[in-house]
Amino acid sequence: MTQWICTANRGFATYAMEELRRMFAEMRISQLTHGEVFKIELPLEREELLGRIREQEPIFLRHIQPVERVLPLKGSADDLQELAEIARGARLRLEGRTVAVHVRRAEKSPYPYSTSDTKAVLDAVLEELGADPVVQSPDVILSLFAGEEQLYVGIATPEEMLSDWPGGAVRFQREEGQISRAKFKLLEAERAFGLRLEQFREGLDIGAAPGGWTHLLLERGLKVTAVDPAELHPSLSQYPRLTNYRKNASEVKFEPGTFDLLVCDMSWSPMQMVRLVLDLSDALAEGATAIVTIKLMHKKPLQTIKDVISRFGTGFQLRKAKQLFHNREEITLYLVKK
Repeated sequence: MTQWICTANRGFATYAMEELRRMFAEMRISQLTHGEVFKIELPLEREELLGRIREQEPIFLRHIQPVERVLPLKGSADDLQELAEIARGARLRLEGRTVAVHVRRAEKSPYPYSTSDTKAVLDAVLEELGADPVVQSPDVILSLFAGEEQLYVGIATPEEMLSDWPGGAVRFQREEGQISRAKFKLLEAERAFGLRLEQFREGLDIGAAPGGWTHLLLERGLKVTAVDPAELHPSLSQYPRLTNYRKNASEVKFEPGTFDLLVCDMSWSPMQMVRLVLDLSDALAEGATAIVTIKLMHKKPLQTIKDVISRFGTGFQLRKAKQLFHNREEITLYLVKK
């Protein structure tokens, strides 16, 4: 029997639960943070569960943490002392490795210590053990979730937890002159899908205005064609590698095989979006990548996603579908043209 803390985007935990139920029939669920964090318990060994998640990663499950120890929450210095002893007991798993400490809490948790105070104590223990405390790109993560009555502790790699950010909440720093926060969605997609945008040559941005995604592609050195009847941000006019069409995407045509990357982040209905991208697919080279957000505008998102993926299958191979931290009422698809 194993236990796991699972996290989805706020309001989408129900769909993450449903995906997990379809994968694991004998599963018990208890809610920790309404609509976002829940705990599952099931009669599977750790490696079996992780293997099945790797084979078919749920779309709405943003983060998963093994629960190896459960401590009663005392709300005193005893909590930190017990956490320190747990870390010392895991010396063989931590010694000589880079280790990040992740601390999260339920909204009404009485756990009295800040993230920085908890990390300071545990980082000191890690150094004592011969581990190297880090913030980014750790070998392993020591993860703590403070519930309303208990502390849940687990150790795993970033790959096993689906993210190297606490709870999978990927946070980028806003830059001076940044056109829109939509840029964060494409940055996160790049990380989540294992892409390097600078390796592409020529990109097509459909529904580009005001130009957050276009700007990122230009920064990475691509030649970009932006299509949108609305106006792009004036700062983009400085890029000679930008071609801008002030038209609807249905009104433009391009030479076959022109682009090796298509990106699209438009607030259209899901099937309209599919038709639009498929209509433009001839402009993509064979093996070209498409990063597309799909708005979940209906009450049955799992069925909508199934229909969208099926329709895209006529021209593209789906590599991954994921609701990223920066997605709201949408998911992001990573597609490759057949």
